[in-house]
Amino acid sequence: MAGGDWTTNSNEALTLSLVRAREDKKALRDDESFEQFHPTFTYPIYGEDEKLYGYEDLVIDLRFASGSLAQFLSVRYAKKLDASSTVDNVEGILSEFIPSGYETDEATFLSRVEEDAISFKPIGKLIHSYKPSPQTSTLPDVSDTSEETVEYEVYHATLDDPGFKEYHRRMQIFILLYIEAGSYINDEEEGWEFVVLYEKRKRTDGIPTHHFVGYSSLYNFYCFPERVRLRLSQFVILPPYQRQGHGSELYKAIYHYVLSRPAVSELTVEDPAEAFEDLRDRNDLRMLLTHEQFMREGFGDSGVTGSHGGGRVMKAKSRARTRVAPLGNKGKGKMGPPVDRAWAERWRKDLKIAGRQFHRLVEMLVLLHLDPVDVRAERAFRLQVKERLYRFNFEVLAQLEKEERLEKLEETFQSVRDDYLRILAMVR
Repeated sequence: MAGGDWTTNSNEALTLSLVRAREDKKALRDDESFEQFHPTFTYPIYGEDEKLYGYEDLVIDLRFASGSLAQFLSVRYAKKLDASSTVDNVEGILSEFIPSGYETDEATFLSRVEEDAISFKPIGKLIHSYKPSPQTSTLPDVSDTSEETVEYEVYHATLDDPGFKEYHRRMQIFILLYIEAGSYINDEEEGWEFVVLYEKRKRTDGIPTHHFVGYSSLYNFYCFPERVRLRLSQFVILPPYQRQGHGSELYKAIYHYVLSRPAVSELTVEDPAEAFEDLRDRNDLRMLLTHEQFMREGFGDSGVTGSHGGGRVMKAKSRARTRVAPLGNKGKGKMGPPVDRAWAERWRKDLKIAGRQFHRLVEMLVLLHLDPVDVRAERAFRLQVKERLYRFNFEVLAQLEKEERLEKLEETFQSVRDDYLRILAMVR
């Protein structure tokens, strides 16, 4: 809707659709829809204020064939100002961000959707597949019908795979629309890899077709002497598929792919958003909690449980029951506290987790197993975390007076501890 000044919010005006062929739509439930959803951001395309001028009831209709991502673009409105010099060229601006050759005739596009539904096959190598989760799926009867008709597949591809560079140019606009400060990569640059997630659903006649769900881009960095670090650069799951566990499955597929490659030393993440950082923390924690050898070495036999392999968040107990354990008692395992650094570093390298992330995970696990009435263990944990925080923030903290520095460290420690408890509460 336009205001009285002929301005329209571009996030509301832009409507996105993943269009399926007629036979594919027959396999959907009545309440399943993959059409007419909106972007989170449009400022990379239409400017910082995300406003368009010169129209009433403006609709920017951008559709994608659900598998091949062939595109259709139409701009409709009830009224348009005559002053062409001040009216935004809505289609012209958007066309600079999508490949040329997009359809503008609806009948031609729908015909393309029908053809592509059968002919499109994911590009690259299949590296992971999974069924809908009973806990997260929106599909009914996950244990029965949906397991027979719906599966999700993750493919690894590079820009050297035939046809993938063109496919990437069709899907990359989702980075601008759903990742804050997201931008296009240079697809002429070497070193990029991609992991793409698809829904694979059988039609009523049993023929399976693939539908785009989301993807992640990865970049190779040299790591002395003969290996590479793989940096996770971009990560997006489209709105119709969000909050169903697909982000976790895509992340796990990437992590296991990294473990399978001897030439990769570790997986790092570029400037993660809060939501992604939580997703990463949850999945990394679950992986460690269910790693029996790691947990047994870290915490002894008590570190391995039947639920998720790592105990539960404990409630604080009365200080009246405080006891003092022998300082440095490591009979329970290498996690201490304080943690055995040489042991932790060996595991970090084996698990290919970046340094800061692994140290945070270790701190969370120590907190999870910490006896709240053991004051010496509490103190050792606090010092371990503060030492890491001091090193990480050295340049800022070094400029403060000692008293202010100690206050700031304590404040940061308490904030970190609270956040750890929040994350641990999400891990089941």
